[in-house]
Amino acid sequence: MTDIESKPTAKKTAPKSASTDKVVPFELPKIEMPKFEMPKFEMPKVDFAKMPQVEVPQALRDVAEKTVAQVKANYEKMKVAAEETTDLIEDTFETARAGAVEYNLKTLDALKANTDAAFAFAKDLAGAKTFAEAIELQTAFVRHQFESVTAQAKDLQSLATKVATETAQPVKDAVSKTFKAA
Repeated sequence: MTDIESKPTAKKTAPKSASTDKVVPFELPKIEMPKFEMPKFEMPKVDFAKMPQVEVPQALRDVAEKTVAQVKANYEKMKVAAEETTDLIEDTFETARAGAVEYNLKTLDALKANTDAAFAFAKDLAGAKTFAEAIELQTAFVRHQFESVTAQAKDLQSLATKVATETAQPVKDAVSKTFKAA
C-alpha cells in the first residue's frame, strides 16, 4: 500500500456554538434606497386661437409671393432642363450603341473574309507541286491580304469617324442651343 492509502482521513467539522447546534449562514444587511419622485417636464399647452393676431405687413407678403413665384418658375426651368438632358443622354447612348454594333459587325465581316482567304490559301498551298509554285502562291496571298487589310482598315476608320461624329452631334447641338439661349 502507498502512504496515501494507509493514512486514515480525518473529517473536519465546523466548530459548533455552545448555545445551539445550528450553523447560521451569513446574510448581507438589507439597505433600502431612498424614494423620491422625478420632476415632470411638460411643454405648456398653447391655445393659438387665444393668442393675439400679428398683422404681417403687405410689403412682406408681396415679397414672399414674388419669391414663391420665382422659385416655381426656376423649378419649372430646371425640370425642363433635366428632362432635355435626360433625353440628350439617352439619344447619345443609343447612337453610340448602334454605332458600336455596326462597327462590330463590320469587324466580324472583315475577320470572316480574312479567315476564308487564309483557308483558301492553305488549300491552294497543299495542292502546290513545286517549291516555286508554293512561293508564287505565298507572294500572291500576301499581296492580296495586304490590299484587303488596308481596305478594311480604311472602312473601319471611316465608320469609327462616322459613329463618333453621330454620337457627339446631339451634345454639340445642345451646347449651341444653350449658348444661343443665353
